[in-house]
Amino acid sequence: MKENTGPQKYRPKQLTIEDIKNGCITLYGENHDETKLCMIQEEFRQGISLIQDFTPSVTFYGSARLPEDHIAYKQTHSLAYRIAKELGYNILSGGGSGIMEAANKGGFEAGVKSVGLTINEQITNPYVTNEIPFYFFFARQVAMSYATEVVIFCPGGFGTLDELFEMLTLQQTGKLDKIPIILFGSEFWNPIQNLIKEVLIDKYKTISPADLDLYTITDDEDLILKIISESRMRDGKTSLAQ
Repeated sequence: MKENTGPQKYRPKQLTIEDIKNGCITLYGENHDETKLCMIQEEFRQGISLIQDFTPSVTFYGSARLPEDHIAYKQTHSLAYRIAKELGYNILSGGGSGIMEAANKGGFEAGVKSVGLTINEQITNPYVTNEIPFYFFFARQVAMSYATEVVIFCPGGFGTLDELFEMLTLQQTGKLDKIPIILFGSEFWNPIQNLIKEVLIDKYKTISPADLDLYTITDDEDLILKIISESRMRDGKTSLAQ
């Protein structure tokens, strides 16, 4: 007799964007608010669930516009490779070009899962081994925020800054478990921190000086590996070791 090991987690096949859309249209019809809400819900469910399948992982954020010969691309590739090779972490990114490609390339070359959380209109970089598709940018952003374990922000534009400040706000307000938030590249991030200090803290006092402790700015790969290795796994996430 087969031993009863308790309830088994049901996992449907991974759905494409079209699968989700067509399923929701079947339920609610074309051009219906409920259809859109259904699609959003399914993207949240699948995205968060699938990301947790790649534990342990580090998620990289950064510009899609930086070419392969840019110093930030090279530094990101080196760091992602070391995290994957030396710590065995899988590498997650938005799956596009630039910094995302550099991170996925490092993970791919180190032999771990190199995951792309992609948006349907973008071109997926060739180093992605596993793809999680999204139609809605905000659904991807929320899924990454609540399922990721360590985040590394590299130089980027409005999208990168949006994702950074949302994650800092979630931690500041206690809506997200404390995870390592690393800003990689002091030449890029220090001027932004100076703006935060001079305007938000000193002039307007809209945040506390203690909020600067929510993140670490560094160029030191060894320090980053140390921070990651000392973080504590919990339910597919990490919290900083006490």
